[in-house]
Amino acid sequence: MIRVNLIAGERRAAKAAGRSMDIAQRVTMGGTALLIVTALGVGGRYWTMWQAESTVAADIATAKREEARLAEVLKQVAEFDAQREDLQRRVTLIDELRRGQNAPVHIVDEISRSLPEMTWLTSLKQEGYDVTLQGRCMSLTALSDFVGNLEATHYFKKPVEIVSSEVIGGDKDKGPELISFTVKGTFQMAGIDQGAQNAKPGKKPAPAKRGKLG
Repeated sequence: MIRVNLIAGERRAAKAAGRSMDIAQRVTMGGTALLIVTALGVGGRYWTMWQAESTVAADIATAKREEARLAEVLKQVAEFDAQREDLQRRVTLIDELRRGQNAPVHIVDEISRSLPEMTWLTSLKQEGYDVTLQGRCMSLTALSDFVGNLEATHYFKKPVEIVSSEVIGGDKDKGPELISFTVKGTFQMAGIDQGAQNAKPGKKPAPAKRGKLG
């Protein structure tokens, strides 16, 4: 009679089933752990990026506030520069007007000092700083000396121009020969400042022999 040990087979089957369940549980736990680790990694990455984004946003807001503050400062600086330039123009204009008030006196004085002997003027016309002189002299040398003297004063821009010269007279009825001339020059305000700087208080230059003005 053949006997089959069914109990032993059942035991082996139960053990195999138990091992299969242990492996499945381990795989499930491993997968769960992997998912948890992955979730934590993703969450940490997201948190880090969120923190960085918040920092960048805060930096941008700070930069915008600083930009607005600097824009206001630059605006104030531009207004200050405009006011300074306006004041400088006013000071320059006042100084120019002040010197311009003294210009006619200096013009007449320097022309009078520059006239050689036997030379006189019959007309003086001023347009701005352009001066036209008409007069008489006894020789071309005197006319040349007059022009040279004007240029040497540094109150007239070079060159002082001889517009015309004409010999008149020369007979018994009209007297000796004379030269009628017209001279034109430009008076420069820089000469007034230079003259004021070079002038020494209490000391006046010796008068030179000169012709007649008028």
